[in-house]
Amino acid sequence: MAKKLRVGVIFGGRSGEHEVSIRSAAAVIEGLDLRRYEIVPIAIDTEGKWLSPGDAGELLPPSSRGLLSVKPSAVRSGKVAIIGDPSHPGLTSINRTGQTSEVLDVVFPVLHGPYGEDGTIQGLLEMANIPYVGCGVVASSCGMDKVIMKSLFKEAGLPLCKYLWFLRSAWADDRESIMRKVRRDLGFPCFVKPANLGSSVGVSRAVDRESLVSAIDLAARYDRKIIIEEGLNAREIECAIIGNDKPEASLPGEYVIHEESARFLDYKEKYSSTGRVEFVVPAPLTKIVTEKIQRMAVRAFQAIDGAGLARVDFFLRNDTRELVVNELNTMPGLTDVSGYPKLWAASGLSFRQALDRLIALAFERHQDKLLNQTSR
Repeated sequence: MAKKLRVGVIFGGRSGEHEVSIRSAAAVIEGLDLRRYEIVPIAIDTEGKWLSPGDAGELLPPSSRGLLSVKPSAVRSGKVAIIGDPSHPGLTSINRTGQTSEVLDVVFPVLHGPYGEDGTIQGLLEMANIPYVGCGVVASSCGMDKVIMKSLFKEAGLPLCKYLWFLRSAWADDRESIMRKVRRDLGFPCFVKPANLGSSVGVSRAVDRESLVSAIDLAARYDRKIIIEEGLNAREIECAIIGNDKPEASLPGEYVIHEESARFLDYKEKYSSTGRVEFVVPAPLTKIVTEKIQRMAVRAFQAIDGAGLARVDFFLRNDTRELVVNELNTMPGLTDVSGYPKLWAASGLSFRQALDRLIALAFERHQDKLLNQTSR
């Protein structure tokens, strides 16, 4: 029988998407084939402190804990430091009782938002020379920052909605000029977002001056950079990507709003079963539009030099029938209600098969990087 691969699943993190990350990690752990993998949990708490594998399991639901190769500790060992050594295949945790080495064949960084999806964890894993699932440092950082992401999309010739951005310090210095610019260039309604966050955390719909001020104040709590996009009368479409140099696109899915009160997908609508919003896959689209979405999704993925996986979000305008790219997520939600697993399931790839493929892609990309000459 072939030796099982040891998969380190990193989850939690400092961002506003901490809880979503735990849910995604639980789904990944429960989705992995235990005949092929041993699973080592590695958690980061909301303060950014790392937990030992023995302690990390305590953050997971009971349904996930029994699947771990490292069982939850009876005695908590406290916060740890994590180090990586390129000559050692894994991560070493150090605490007051000493150090423990976890040999890992590959890491699945199931982290959403800043301090995880933005290239920071990817950089650590690159330095430690460990294969990992998903986009590299550059793609992760560009995919996290919506302003930089849109600049790359524009360079790739992808259509975008109108938007503007500014820094939190500019808002503090001169609110009036920013509000005038929003009214002049975008109008109402518009959507206000932290530039570096996902899962609709800190996102608001502004319909007048008062709600615009509140929306910007909220976004500024989460990021120093704020982006505001025009509000479109449009259908919301998603498409999943898997692959490295030759990425493939899933069938598109669509969020269908059943109640007027759910006018945009906030955090609650995405991660609870209110019945007001339904994710339909495949989306009811013509073959021509479906194929166009798939081509544009691949182009968006390649524009940021993506690897492994991503989810690309689109607007299909009801007035002009124009298709525009909204954003790309380099580590999309993988929970039981998330779009990415549903999109691939409808395209003929089960979640377990997708996880196998993502791990294989991690090794493929790592081997490709080893071809790079690092000395003269």
